[in-house]
Amino acid sequence: MPANNTKKTLGILAIAGVEPYQEKSGEEYMDKPQRDHFTKILDAWRTQLREEVDRTVDHMKDEAANFPDPVDRATQEEEFSLELRARDRERRLIKKISKTLKKIEEDDFGFCDSCGIEIGIRRLEARPTADLCIDCKTLAEIKEKQIVG
Repeated sequence: MPANNTKKTLGILAIAGVEPYQEKSGEEYMDKPQRDHFTKILDAWRTQLREEVDRTVDHMKDEAANFPDPVDRATQEEEFSLELRARDRERRLIKKISKTLKKIEEDDFGFCDSCGIEIGIRRLEARPTADLCIDCKTLAEIKEKQIVG
């Protein structure tokens, strides 16, 4: 069996067709190459989500049928409901991606909204729309669990 020399990439990075960012010695945090890297990731992610929305609309137009059997009709309605719920989550994510791209343009990307420290390249590659550092996010989740009970 031939050896597989392809590198495995993470989901969002694979969508954008980029490798994990390799920081250079003495490089300043969130300089132009890093901002360009994240802009490319976010643009590709937003494009992929928009294409998925278009596919859903086409699918719902093509598959819409008025089934005489109530069970078939209910199954189709439930399927469409699940698709629409997923697209609604993606619509909110597209808005968050656009907000993040605006932060990149304003040189405000990559820093925690709560404490102001660097979020970190690896965390941002895992979740490019993150606006809290790992410590502040952990604290927020603990507080949320305490409130919910």
